[in-house]
Amino acid sequence: MNVKLELYRVFCNVAKTESFSLAAQKLYMSQPAVSQSIKQLEEQLGLQLFNRTSKGVFLTAEGRTLYEYVESGISLIESGEKKILNINQLTYGELSIGVGDTISRYLLLPYLERFHQEYPEIKLKIINRTSLDTLSLLRLGKIDVAFVNLPVDDDEIEVKKTFPVQDTFVVGKGLAHLALEPLTPKEITALPLILLERKSNSRLYVERFYLKNGAALNPEIELGSHDLLLEFARINLGVSCVIRQFSQHFLRTGELIELKQTVAIPRRNIALVCHKGMSLSPAASRFFTLFSSEPLFSPTLENN
Repeated sequence: MNVKLELYRVFCNVAKTESFSLAAQKLYMSQPAVSQSIKQLEEQLGLQLFNRTSKGVFLTAEGRTLYEYVESGISLIESGEKKILNINQLTYGELSIGVGDTISRYLLLPYLERFHQEYPEIKLKIINRTSLDTLSLLRLGKIDVAFVNLPVDDDEIEVKKTFPVQDTFVVGKGLAHLALEPLTPKEITALPLILLERKSNSRLYVERFYLKNGAALNPEIELGSHDLLLEFARINLGVSCVIRQFSQHFLRTGELIELKQTVAIPRRNIALVCHKGMSLSPAASRFFTLFSSEPLFSPTLENN
């Protein structure tokens, strides 16, 4: 049986109003069109759904049975349509973001705050993972967008926006003498180094650079967070390799001092990415627009 959904919509409205004319007004149809729709439905089902009287139209026993099921289905469909409308208007929905702890704190937070202020009904789901794990989640469609360290060698991933960052070495005031003269790569590697754990993409990037320059990094301390790198250097436990853009407070207050290098580590990029083959939700699209139009993050901090 191939009954058009619109016939059932007309049927439900006639049943509720008990009037062809009132149903027509509600559906923005002519009364003859409503009458014809009911007649067509009755013919397709092979039974009479309404008793026609001078006082109006009333459901037959068969019509009441059908109405119990059809009304529930139409209500569910209408609820779904309202949800979709709310999603498009950003008054309902979810935005899932894959990001590491450091990027989340120093780059993402101001944008999340602005997005939540504008769209408080959108549920934010933040998943903390490494860049490799985040890309895996993105490929599986388990997150909408992601922040990762470039490069990303994957044709399925689309880079929407990049943020340049600079890896550098810092010391506390107690080791300030190390910052007096530029240091060669080999002189850097001879220092009491504090680095992120080896599984970190940031750590791997710096290690590869030094190996290309004939020097191997052998840290005395390995830590799991950028914040700890800053704190350990601040209390003079060694020389920390940090991201300059995420260390601005300590550098500007003089709690940490940046070492001079004869060969600077090349800048790299953090990127906001999505999956090319998956359509963006309205919330994700608006989030990308916010990043493009709201410069809440300063990408550079030059040496003094």
